[in-house]
Parts: sequence; C-alpha cells; structure tokens
Amino acid sequence: MALAALAAAGCAIAPPPPRAAIAAPSRQAVELLAARAREFTDVRTLADVAVQRTGERYRVRGVILAKSPSSVRFEALSPLGPPLMVATIHEGTITAYDAANDEVTTGPATAEAAARLLSLPFEPEDLVGVLSGRPVPPKDLREAEIMPPDGNGPSVQLVGAINTQRVWMDFGTGVVKQLQISGGRGDAVIVFRREPDGTMTGFELSAGMGLVRSTVRYERPAFGAGIETERFVFTPPKGAKTRPIR
Repeated sequence: MALAALAAAGCAIAPPPPRAAIAAPSRQAVELLAARAREFTDVRTLADVAVQRTGERYRVRGVILAKSPSSVRFEALSPLGPPLMVATIHEGTITAYDAANDEVTTGPATAEAAARLLSLPFEPEDLVGVLSGRPVPPKDLREAEIMPPDGNGPSVQLVGAINTQRVWMDFGTGVVKQLQISGGRGDAVIVFRREPDGTMTGFELSAGMGLVRSTVRYERPAFGAGIETERFVFTPPKGAKTRPIR
C-alpha cells in the first residue's frame, strides 16, 4: 500500500482531568478557533504525499476530499487505469480498498484505524480539521491556557477529555500555524503551509513519537466549491476480500 501504516500504540486513556475556570483571553482564543472551524465546508485538491517510516519511504500522488464535519476521501492515483487505493471516512466508518490485492479493510472510524490505514492518527473531526487547516477545539474542553510565546510564536493549550492540544495561532485572525496533539490515542505535530493570504497549501506531520513523518503538498486546492455527500460512500468491487481492522 502506498501510504505507510502506522502501528498505533495501545496506550491506555487516562480519566478526564477536572474542569478548571478558563480566563477571558483563553476563552476568546477557543471561540476564535471554533468560529474558524465553522466557516469551513469542504476542500478538494490534488496532493503529493510523501511518507517516511522506520527507514522506508513512500511517495504517491492522490486526490483528497474533505467535508465538514467528519467526511474524508483519499484516492491514490495510478498512472494508468483506476486508483491504486481508495480510503473513505464517513458516518463513523473507515473503509480502505487496496486495488493491487483486491482487498477491503473496514471498521469503526477511530484514531487507531486512521493511523493504521492513512498514517494520520486522528478522530474524523480532527482529521478534517487538519486537512482544512482549521483545527477543532476539543468537544469536552476541560482547561485552556495562553502559553508564553516561543520560537513558533504565540499559542494556546487546550486540555480535553482524551488528549491535549497546543495550537500556535494568530490571536487576531485565528489562522493556525502549528498544532501539537499529545496523550490519549495518539501523538502528532502538524506544521501547516500557507500562502501569504493564509490559504492552506499543505502540511507536514510527525507522529508516533517521530516514527512516521509525512509531507502533504496541495495542488490547486478548491475550498468551499461543494462536494456531494455521495462521494464519501465507497462500494467495493464484488468479490473483493474483506477483513476487519485489527
């Protein structure tokens, strides 16, 4: 398979931390992030994807579709004929079809499943946030704190029930420069690449404590052009071998 599988670490998820009072500046940062995420509807783009994992390197050209709140489709293109691989996340299910082996892998759309199939260890809503460049604040926010600026600029730390996010962003516009997710079901650092006007042109990802590194470059991305929901429903060919995600 062109996209390397990331063996998701089977770490236990700690009990949610208690809720803490959130100061006004931190609350404003959270609200700005949420507002930016709500503005996103969909993106369609060609993409050059490079993945490096434990000494192995893979490159593939593909098509990425993402639609709010939690639908994704990726097709690894073949120079001739049908796609080499199709992967979809939609309505709580992740499905991947490997054309070379005529095999379908499917299961619940969890961070572990996305890690194994796409090398992107995120829940569906978080994955859409990464692909759109508009990260979504944790649903069950427990703490939020503005952090001192560092070499990457100002940031806010968001503690949710499952994981902790640190978001480097412009507190005036809400444009996100970098995202770090730690704890819970996966760890990752994402650096977003943008045009001077803030339009996203791709991202770089380091996950699995640095064991997996990916670079995704967008080509002629179309934001808000409209994507039919049916595009995220994939019907495997008849006779294809099917196996559950383990």
